[in-house]
Amino acid sequence: MDKQPTPVPEADLRHPLSRKAFRTVKVLVGGYLALSVLTLGVVALLRDDATAVNPAVWTRAGIVVASALFTRAFAVRAARGSRGAYRRLRIVSGVMVIAIVAIVALPGTFPLWMKTEQAVCGLLLLGVVLIVNGRHLRSQFAAR
Repeated sequence: MDKQPTPVPEADLRHPLSRKAFRTVKVLVGGYLALSVLTLGVVALLRDDATAVNPAVWTRAGIVVASALFTRAFAVRAARGSRGAYRRLRIVSGVMVIAIVAIVALPGTFPLWMKTEQAVCGLLLLGVVLIVNGRHLRSQFAAR
């Protein structure tokens, strides 16, 4: 039977640098989630415009909303000391930044408006990646 890792001690989570880091991460992830939901709404409104919305846009918009919901949940749980959620937050935010770079760089498939939206999402997530992979949080969440 797998033993659950112990959560990060409350004292470490109350450290001013930890509190500031997670406050910033939650704001960035909240912006990512809000922009993703807004984009899905725009996709629904523009569904009859084939130049603005194609099947790839629908698929990408849905995937981004789902990833934003998971990212938000991971950020909240990590801020409460979950080592597993912290690890997932690091992985998902990094993978999504790479996927966004690919989408923005690839010609065709996605309209300019969506590439622009994805670039903004990428910048928000890049901030998350930099914070959660920073020395302070890595040291707080290191296995002990």
